[in-house]
Amino acid sequence: MNASGVPERTDIRDFLATRRARISPEQVGLPAGGTQRRVPGLRREEVAVLAGVSTDWYTRLEKGHIRGVSDDVLSAVARALLLDDAETAHLFHLARAAKPARTPRRRTPVKLPASLQQLLDAMTGAAVFVRNGRLDIIATNALGRALYAPVLDEPAWKANIARFNFLDERAADFFPDYAGSMDTTVALLRTEAGRDPYNKDLTELIGELATRSEHFRSRWGTHNVRSHNTGLKHFNHPVVGAVDLSYDSLDVRCTGDDQLVLTGYTAPPGSPADEKLRMLASWSAPTSTARAEEHDGSRTAGQEPRS
Repeated sequence: MNASGVPERTDIRDFLATRRARISPEQVGLPAGGTQRRVPGLRREEVAVLAGVSTDWYTRLEKGHIRGVSDDVLSAVARALLLDDAETAHLFHLARAAKPARTPRRRTPVKLPASLQQLLDAMTGAAVFVRNGRLDIIATNALGRALYAPVLDEPAWKANIARFNFLDERAADFFPDYAGSMDTTVALLRTEAGRDPYNKDLTELIGELATRSEHFRSRWGTHNVRSHNTGLKHFNHPVVGAVDLSYDSLDVRCTGDDQLVLTGYTAPPGSPADEKLRMLASWSAPTSTARAEEHDGSRTAGQEPRS
């Protein structure tokens, strides 16, 4: 998928070439050689040797001829290129997408069960939200809405984290590690584009961001992908100031096409970050309800949020 959101053969070429370029011969036990390399990283023939395939065959693969390649061969290439789990999954997604072109379509909306909102509401000590692959926030608890108030309170961003990151000047202050936040956002969208390349809503979002943000365009060209399961997130919240929160993400199974992810932010009990979460909960209590009006149970994962 290029920056306009269209799946194409160059995705495979660029992904494999950028992975190859970051690996030195020494990393994979090959001699560096006495001649200076014209380009960084491994040569195609070196990757072919490591993967146990011919140079001609690997060259064709890197040019995008991936249709029909066996899982065993893809796994061998992934090992040769030292791909991590997210990158390996992305390679397999690209292979599955290398079929006769299909017309992009909008995904079947996912109806969120009332019990899921009840579960979010019951998590009073954590800031929790559910998002889809486009990074639309589609459900929150009260504390989650308070934490992400700058994203959710601006109708123009339609509750979309990626739009906030690249189109709202407040994002650079809200996310202290702003460059890292942009990197992660693009990597997550690139991952989703590989998983679901004919999602029209996703392709339109990518096209919009590529048109409006140079920061997005330059990062999209890196072809980086990643999972976002657990870690530490830094915020500079307009109400409670700087706060570092641990996050954990879990897949949510619902009927429909969208893949949903539940993310919860917590802090160690009694820590300064925990105190700030409590302050945020107190601040939000008079004005927030467990189900904010624009994020109520009638929302669906495949539809635009109300603005």
